[in-house]
Amino acid sequence: MENLDGVNKGKIIQATGVVVDVYFSYMIPPIGRKLIIEDSGLLLEVVEYLKNSTVRCLALGETHSVKRGSIVIDTKEKVRIPLGKDVIGRVLNIFCEPLDDKPPYETEEYREIERSAPSFSAIDSDLKIFETGVKTIDFFAPFPEGGKIGFFGGAGVGKSVIITELIHNIVYSHQGVSVFLGVGERTREGYELVEELKSKDLLKTSVLIFGQMNETPGIRSRVALTGLTIAEYIRDVLKKDVLLFVDNVFRYAQAGSEISTILGRMPSDTGYQPTLSQDIGLIEERIVSTPDGAITSAQAVYVPADDFSDPSVQTILNHLDSSVVLSRELSEKKIYPAIDPLKSTSVILNPVYIDQEHFDCVQSARKVLERYNELKNIIAILGIEELSPQDRVTVERAKKIQKFFSQPFFTSEAYTGIKGVFVPLNDTVTGVRSIINGELDDVPEDYFYMIGSINEAKERWQKEKKN
Repeated sequence: MENLDGVNKGKIIQATGVVVDVYFSYMIPPIGRKLIIEDSGLLLEVVEYLKNSTVRCLALGETHSVKRGSIVIDTKEKVRIPLGKDVIGRVLNIFCEPLDDKPPYETEEYREIERSAPSFSAIDSDLKIFETGVKTIDFFAPFPEGGKIGFFGGAGVGKSVIITELIHNIVYSHQGVSVFLGVGERTREGYELVEELKSKDLLKTSVLIFGQMNETPGIRSRVALTGLTIAEYIRDVLKKDVLLFVDNVFRYAQAGSEISTILGRMPSDTGYQPTLSQDIGLIEERIVSTPDGAITSAQAVYVPADDFSDPSVQTILNHLDSSVVLSRELSEKKIYPAIDPLKSTSVILNPVYIDQEHFDCVQSARKVLERYNELKNIIAILGIEELSPQDRVTVERAKKIQKFFSQPFFTSEAYTGIKGVFVPLNDTVTGVRSIINGELDDVPEDYFYMIGSINEAKERWQKEKKN
């Protein structure tokens, strides 16, 4: 149907969950087109063509009020969001509507949320280290500026805590703009993050976009696209470096799987949507640096049942420059951050990009830790007394390295009562080298727990000896 003023209108003929079928008698809108239900204002996005001039749409909101026979208006545009320089410092939903009880910001332009990645020639591919102040990350899996780093782990091992700490450390030290995407996570966690950023006076340089666990899969799958569009606007128009934090990329893949199931598509052998690689690539390939600025991304990735062979986890891993794996075993030992140094790595862990001393120190530390892992079964069965003197020394040094890589965080001060620390990379390298070289063999391993630089362990030990 079409009214006199040229507006293309359709009629709802079926609604199942978040999937709405709309019949158009005049002109069928193309895939990706935004539609509006006239009586409720609910937005729909065209995702499939059906027979008999009907399109299948995905509802971008709750569908409780959707009725058969309701009129649907074709907006003749794709899903767009309003953007302006005042977007910085705001908490928003996927349509850039305020969630922080403040009035809407001034709009300077509109952008479609589904955009192509920059061409290969437009990407700035220089690799250099981006210090985070977190010892394990900077040492074993250095973060490339303008790159993508993923934090992999099951439930309760500390992914969100590390992301929050990185927001604190990086914004303080690099003076960039942080964009946080809450994709399918708990509403409580989103609220706590906002309050944490307010208390640290970091909200004014951040943009937070939420599509949380209580939202429909349509919203959860589109929040990443909205956040990326905002990050690209800050990079391209405001000419600022952007720090993009995503919690959680797995939930984005999961939302796509839910939508695929609702649409009746045949799943792949592993149960995920057949377009899994395409869906992940749609967001990951847009996270790049250009001559205008860099988008540097840190992403939490939930690992279902601690199974790293899960197809979604492997697909995400293929797009990353650095991967940080969190260990449940270390978490149970109360070593936080519970990062497994033997499974974590980075593309810039190479003498071409980092200092030779740093590279050599990483290789030495890994040899010590690998030898310790080999000896664990012998120690468990026969006891440490059955080891050779050399292996005993290796075990003691490995335990000290393990404890040294625990670190008090700024964002957990209220829970631990220990003041957080930002540790420069040079201090970390010096500390590890001192342990490996045997300079601290007389210091008990407990003195290395929850410290910043190695000097703290020395000072604690000297103070204890005097007493």
